[in-house]
Amino acid sequence: MFESAATTFASIAVLGLAGYAYHRYYKRLVLQKIENAFQPGDPVLELAALGKSATGSSTHISGARDGKDQNWILRPEQDKIDAVVNGTDKGKYHLIIGEKGTGKSSMLLEAMRKVDGEGISMFEAHADLEIFRIRLGKALDYEYHEDYIGSLFSIRGPRDTTALLDIERAFNKLEKLAMQRRKRRRGPLILIINCTHLIRDDDDGRNLLELIQQRAEQWAASNLLTMVFNSDDYWVYERLKRYATRMEVVPVLDLPKDRAIAALEKYRRRYFPEQTLSSEILSQVYDQVGGRLAYLNRVAKSSNMIHACEKIREAEKTWFLNKCGILGEEMDDDVMDQQKYASAAMVLARALVKAQDQMEASYDPREGHKLPQIPLYKARQIMTRADFIQSYDHDNIFTIDSRANVRADSVPMMNAFREICSEPGFDDFLEATLHRISAIESLNRTKELTLKDLWIEQRGEIRGKYLAVMKDSKGRDTGTLEFAIKPNENLEDDDAG
Repeated sequence: MFESAATTFASIAVLGLAGYAYHRYYKRLVLQKIENAFQPGDPVLELAALGKSATGSSTHISGARDGKDQNWILRPEQDKIDAVVNGTDKGKYHLIIGEKGTGKSSMLLEAMRKVDGEGISMFEAHADLEIFRIRLGKALDYEYHEDYIGSLFSIRGPRDTTALLDIERAFNKLEKLAMQRRKRRRGPLILIINCTHLIRDDDDGRNLLELIQQRAEQWAASNLLTMVFNSDDYWVYERLKRYATRMEVVPVLDLPKDRAIAALEKYRRRYFPEQTLSSEILSQVYDQVGGRLAYLNRVAKSSNMIHACEKIREAEKTWFLNKCGILGEEMDDDVMDQQKYASAAMVLARALVKAQDQMEASYDPREGHKLPQIPLYKARQIMTRADFIQSYDHDNIFTIDSRANVRADSVPMMNAFREICSEPGFDDFLEATLHRISAIESLNRTKELTLKDLWIEQRGEIRGKYLAVMKDSKGRDTGTLEFAIKPNENLEDDDAG
């Protein structure tokens, strides 16, 4: 019995010791893998370099290994982004906001390239929380205990749970690593969440943003980690601003005329080094596409740049009409909800065109385009709707800047607005659409009341006089209605009966 008991005790002790040793080893391994994710060299930089080598060029990223940035388009915000990414600007977290194609992600990648990605991790957001969880785990090299084999030693791992709780666990591990680095007198880590606007504006998405912002506030206060959000849409700023105390907003706009023309010249020399462009051609290109880097790069690749500018404007016009085209007086009542969305966009586009006509100067020879803008609350008054503007921003039709001003998403889009609103009969067609929507709404609000057997026959005559009392939802009298029943002499007896 003593021998059997000793054998059993020894087996249990060995199993427990092995399980405890593995558990401690696994926890240390998790932190080591996360720390390796912040070592020099980042998968995002490697993908950008592969894309450059595959195409022979890049939209915005120079990718120069010799330290010379002859192909890089320097934006005025680059110094600020560099200070954030290299850890100089700390004690805050940052929201980079601007329209699609202005070079936000490219500036982040360029700043990462300068420090070779040391202490930095970057990943793309997604609307699905499960995919967001996987991408965060890939960026941190964290497996969420999916490779844990403690069950062999009868040690239960983390229970099955939701994606949001897994993200919280990943942040707990990241915080532990940041505190260890702090003890070793290392700088703060940098975590970049790109395309934050892809997170859905629903309960799950708002809970996710709230969780991330709470961590960003704590880490910024303790200088453990600096979090950077990159977004195209205004709603992310509106959501974060509610609880923000240490958030700094970095707006990224289109380039002014002189910088845009310089960028166009660099792009053109990269693709057509043998050609020399006149200043007149460069000015014509800027007049049509503005200072949006994505458009300038696309135009520079074309052999006929003026034709490429027209194609961009036509594509923006087609996109706007496909999303927000109105149908006029003859539209069916089944499409009323979509037409509310479309007509509100047309009304706002017409208001921007009128605002541009009333501006003293919508174009400066040195600064370039000055797009008309309307405060957000006035734009909602113009549309008589408060919920559509977020969808317009997400669809890249209108944009809302960090100061809550609404304007066209780009210069080609503004040109498309003007072209559509200047078509013959546009105002009448829009008013007919609005009138049809009002008629359908009025019909839906109309209630039909049928009354039976109200007449009284006295001395061979049909008579009846009644007084109806109207009340509100709280039972209070709001008025009276008096009506009488009289025979209709034009009806036959059978019809009257």
